[in-house]
Amino acid sequence: MTSAPASDGSPEVSARRFSSDERRVQIVQAALAVFGARGYEGATTDEVARAAGVSQTYVVRLFGSKENLFLAAMGDALDRLLVSFRSALAQPRDDDGKVDGRVAQAYVDLIAVRGLHQTLAHAYLLGGHPVIGPAARSGFAQVWRFVRDEMGLGVDEARAFFAEGMLISTMVGLRIVDDYGSDPQITELFRSCFPSELPHVLEVLPRGGERW
Repeated sequence: MTSAPASDGSPEVSARRFSSDERRVQIVQAALAVFGARGYEGATTDEVARAAGVSQTYVVRLFGSKENLFLAAMGDALDRLLVSFRSALAQPRDDDGKVDGRVAQAYVDLIAVRGLHQTLAHAYLLGGHPVIGPAARSGFAQVWRFVRDEMGLGVDEARAFFAEGMLISTMVGLRIVDDYGSDPQITELFRSCFPSELPHVLEVLPRGGERW
C-alpha cells in the first residue's frame, strides 16, 4: 500500500491501523523520499520515522539499522524500476519497432515516486561502502543487462540511454525545476528532455523549498 506525498513532500498517513507489512511499505516509501533528499550520510532513521508517521523505535525494530533501511529503499527502487521497464517493454511496439522510447517514458513516469531516482543516484556514489557498494554495483549491472539483453540495445545505444537517464536524475536532484520559465537555458533543457509530458513533470518534480 502506498500513500500520496503531503504538502511537505512526506507521505500522508491515514488514521486507520496498518498491518506490519503495510507499515514496512510505508516506511520504505518514506525512506526513498528522505534518502533521496538527504543522501545516505545526511539522512537519519528519525527523519524517516517522522516522514512515515511512526516512531524511530519502530523503524529500528523493523530494519535494525540505517544501513539496512537504505538497502531496503535501494532494493525497492530497483524493483520498481525494472518492473516498470518490463511493463513498458511488454506493450505493443511503435510503427518504427523501437522499444527505447517506451522504456524511457517509464523512467520519466517514475519521477512521481518521490526520491526513487535520487536514492539510486546516491547509491551509485557509495561504491566504497563495504555493504552498500557491492549491492549498488550489482543493481547497476542488473539494469545494464536489462538494457542490453531484454531491450536489445547495442552498446552505443545503451550508453546513450544511460546517459539520458543520468541527466534526468541530475535535474531531479538539483531541483532545477524552480528555474523553469525564468532561465532560458533551463527552460530549453526541460523542453528537450520532456517534449510530451512536460506539464506532468513540472507538477511532480520536487521543489527547492520542499523538505523531501
